[in-house]
Amino acid sequence: MKKHGSAVWQGGIKDGKGAISTESGALASYPYGFASRFEGKPGTNPEELIGAAHAGCFTMALSLILGEAGFKAESMETTAEVTLDKVDDGFSITAVHLTLRANVPGADAATFADLAGKAKAGCPVSKLLKAEITLDAALV
Repeated sequence: MKKHGSAVWQGGIKDGKGAISTESGALASYPYGFASRFEGKPGTNPEELIGAAHAGCFTMALSLILGEAGFKAESMETTAEVTLDKVDDGFSITAVHLTLRANVPGADAATFADLAGKAKAGCPVSKLLKAEITLDAALV
């Protein structure tokens, strides 16, 4: 399976502007630029998109792992906080912190933590990232 996203850019790093699109159409020429990435202005940025992808991938992987263990979540909500740091050779994504709150009938905290850890390690986006990935998973 292959999926794609694309980006276009015009101009310099600070005065330029770009647009990001996805194959599915979830994003269609959605604006991004220096201001949305580093100054909190409207628009998206690569770190936000990686966070959404990681949260989605992890949560879906956990759904599979829970099912294999005989559980079914009533609800799961994951946030992925992506850290972009200035390093010697520019910028690097240095960490991702996943925060998960889930309602999983019949699961005890220890079993849930074990299964969530397996999902964190095994989801394809986690495998792609070389950043430190931490997890705060709790049953609600």
